[in-house]
Amino acid sequence: MKIAAIDIGSNAARLLINEVKINNNQPEFIKLNLLRIPLRLGMDVFTLGKIGEERERMVIDSMKIFSDLMRIYKVEHYRACATSAMRDAENGNDIIRQVKETSGINIEIISGDEEATLVFENHVAEGLDKEFAYLYIDVGGGSTELTFYENGQMIYEKSFNIGTIRLLNNLVMPDNWEEMKEEIKKNVVSKKPIVAIGSGGNINKVFSMSKTKDGKPMSLAHLKKVYKEFNDMTVEERMTKHNMREDRADVLVHALKIFNNVMAWSDIKSIFVPKISVADGLIHNIFSQLHDKK
Repeated sequence: MKIAAIDIGSNAARLLINEVKINNNQPEFIKLNLLRIPLRLGMDVFTLGKIGEERERMVIDSMKIFSDLMRIYKVEHYRACATSAMRDAENGNDIIRQVKETSGINIEIISGDEEATLVFENHVAEGLDKEFAYLYIDVGGGSTELTFYENGQMIYEKSFNIGTIRLLNNLVMPDNWEEMKEEIKKNVVSKKPIVAIGSGGNINKVFSMSKTKDGKPMSLAHLKKVYKEFNDMTVEERMTKHNMREDRADVLVHALKIFNNVMAWSDIKSIFVPKISVADGLIHNIFSQLHDKK
């Protein structure tokens, strides 16, 4: 069975295509293709309140490409979800209608809480050591989703309008940070030691740069060190020294600020980066629903 997930975020749109095979009654998810297009919808939405003509065209053209790829791969089931930027765009529903007419793709706008819940579809909690509590941190362009687990159960989830594109455009106010801090201090509490699980392209990039072995955590001290190094560099210097695209180099420092603040306020000293995403959650969500129907 071939399943596709489309995640239209504030910074980029992603198409993930997986083949699912059943081995010993257990599903195996095999990645066939992952395509990322840096639409940067948040650059328009968070300053203008809508998606401008150029990016509107990019969305429509990108979805045509995604539709063609799904047809080439003979995808049987898909789900397309849009998050923070499309939620806030006054012309979001009009663009969704145009996408449906031109490519046949049906886009759902999901809430921040739904976005946070999708991590549960990755079955993250199943493999967690019950001796610890876990805070899942998903940093996007428009929002940050926090999901807190203890004893394998989701205890708390919350979406905050603090994201890398918002920070890049100076749209996150002190009150926004204070709300996040208060929520964390109140709700992310455990008698067990808490560790973080991070997702998003930025933390994946930092993890790969750190040369940390898969399955091993990075320390908060390391994130603070990288943040200081990057904060002292220009975007061009980050691109040259670390071989980064511009659309990664300009937001990475803002992502690090979010991770550092969340981990410090939660009294977390280390973070695991298992390379899971909203798109992965969508794939698992589609498979689970199909399996339940059977």
